[in-house]
Amino acid sequence: MTKAFSADRLDVKAFAQAAGQLSGRETLLRYKRLAQVAHKLHPDLRVDWTARGELRERAGLAPGVWLQLQAAAELPLVCQRCLGSVDVPLQVQRWFRFVADEASAQAQDNDSEEDLLVLSREFNLHELIEDELLLDLPLVPRHEECPVEIKMSVGEDELQESAPPPAVNPFAALANFKVRGPAK
Repeated sequence: MTKAFSADRLDVKAFAQAAGQLSGRETLLRYKRLAQVAHKLHPDLRVDWTARGELRERAGLAPGVWLQLQAAAELPLVCQRCLGSVDVPLQVQRWFRFVADEASAQAQDNDSEEDLLVLSREFNLHELIEDELLLDLPLVPRHEECPVEIKMSVGEDELQESAPPPAVNPFAALANFKVRGPAK
């Protein structure tokens, strides 16, 4: 009998021991922080993901618990050049090694090339998927080639139109008064 695993409360060690696999195609609305970043949200936006667990032998040590995560989504963002909507593909493929506790993770982090996470019997895989997709967001989203012409500088005419009218000198009216010498 195969054990059913849940992405919301995953027993990571049991998942790896069973060489378990999970996958999903879910609405972007399930991932609240990711949905908040989206420029125009619509119900067709999806997150596709697959997770696979495995135990890997290590020299002289107990087998290590590993999880492979693959996730993909296409997110509408605001192009920073033309300010229009741009669909940005997000793609994550990463391996994670699980350790017993936070202290072990901190102790091994500097010497480890892989990403380390703390082993849990109620690991939320959806939170990891969302975190990884958020980390894949570009710093400056933009089109390869914007669909509209972009003004790269402000022209002379536009500068003159937007310039404020010249300030009136409050002492200019005094120029109309002539200084006359003493009356004779």
